[in-house]
Amino acid sequence: MSENTRAFAPFHTERLDSGVTVVELGGEIDLRTAPALTALLDSLTTGRRPDLVVDLRPVSFLDCSGLRLLCRARNRTLARHGRLRLVSDSGHFLRILAHARLSGVFEVHTHLPQLPAHTVAPAPTTDVTPTGPTGRCSGRTFTALPTR
Repeated sequence: MSENTRAFAPFHTERLDSGVTVVELGGEIDLRTAPALTALLDSLTTGRRPDLVVDLRPVSFLDCSGLRLLCRARNRTLARHGRLRLVSDSGHFLRILAHARLSGVFEVHTHLPQLPAHTVAPAPTTDVTPTGPTGRCSGRTFTALPTR
């Protein structure tokens, strides 16, 4: 595998911090890599009241397959009365959400949020993008954009 290929290969790490699962995704999230990442996020959202933080800062590319897996994780989490937070400091990612009309759907932080022992109840912070209470993920068509 070449150096360039390794830079775009998907990877993830996960850890448990104060009852919150923190998953860092990296590389490219596209049609080729989304099925494995969907399976990962499905396994992390099966329990009762899942509390999940997905760090997308190392992601170099995200297409509609990536948005679909994030929407699926969000919907599964909310159906189980849990919480999903995304971490991204990329203006490109926020524009992708806006183009897909999903900018008010996700709770997005610019850095990893403080994780107190009781984190299931949402606690807005100043670095969170506005979220709509009735926002819903559903199928949308848009052009894939790099996240950086």
